[in-house]
Amino acid sequence: MKKIEVSIQETNNPTILKFEANSFLTQYESFEFNNIDDAKNSPLAQQLFYLPFVKKVYISGNFVAIERFDIVTWNDVQNEVREQIENYLNSDGVVVAPTETKKKTAVTVYAESTPNPAVTKFVANKNLTPFMLEFTSIDEAKTSPFATELFHFPFVKSVFIDKNYVSITKYDVAEWNDITIELREFIRTYIENGKAVVTDDAPEITKNSEVAKEEQFETLDDISKEIVNILEEYVKPAVASDGGNIQFESYDADTKKVKVILQGACSGCPSSTFTLKNGIENMLKEMLQGKVETVEAING
Repeated sequence: MKKIEVSIQETNNPTILKFEANSFLTQYESFEFNNIDDAKNSPLAQQLFYLPFVKKVYISGNFVAIERFDIVTWNDVQNEVREQIENYLNSDGVVVAPTETKKKTAVTVYAESTPNPAVTKFVANKNLTPFMLEFTSIDEAKTSPFATELFHFPFVKSVFIDKNYVSITKYDVAEWNDITIELREFIRTYIENGKAVVTDDAPEITKNSEVAKEEQFETLDDISKEIVNILEEYVKPAVASDGGNIQFESYDADTKKVKVILQGACSGCPSSTFTLKNGIENMLKEMLQGKVETVEAING
């Protein structure tokens, strides 16, 4: 069993700090505890409440977030808290105990069409993963039991998972009218049964952690950093609503060419060329005048 490592992540609220693990702590559920009595089903949260500065504890996905009282600053205590959480998790401590009286939460899943006729987006009322995952074959999906089972449908070509939705690309042999209900019901049942989307030892957890992203970002040159920030703020929210993602790949200062990777519904989409030329390329040219000439897309 791999060692669980915990990193410290700041939030927009200076009183709240996130402690992110390289393993899932909960599946599909989020918990908020306001005091030690409130946390009777979470031995981890109860232990944290013994610290006099802990005001609230949030547990979700692969992180624990703690809100503090003003009697201390995080700089004084954050490393000790990180170590305490890490030691607790590595001693197989219970994060949140299941309750026998707990009722199965109703799960709803609805299908959305996307600009790509080969892709449909299935949206759930539960979070599936804290980071993006893309699989183009069943061999790639070994770390995702969810994607692996989806590939057992003969018409599934690729699977893209992000937050509370999954975008599925189909082969041309099938029509969405014939398969949408079947896929929607499978996804709903899978989530309702509490089955794992990604295995706890999946390398994607570490690869997509905030620490890994920050380290990768810091290796980029200044113009590449500007491009990444523009994509994050202006482009990604729009394409996410269509069930896809655009990821920065590289920037060549000599040719002034930007390469991006299209994922999910964006990959192979007939309208992606128009989006690139009339949207992203023009935006980067305008915002980074003289630094960008062309944008080239690579299908994920």
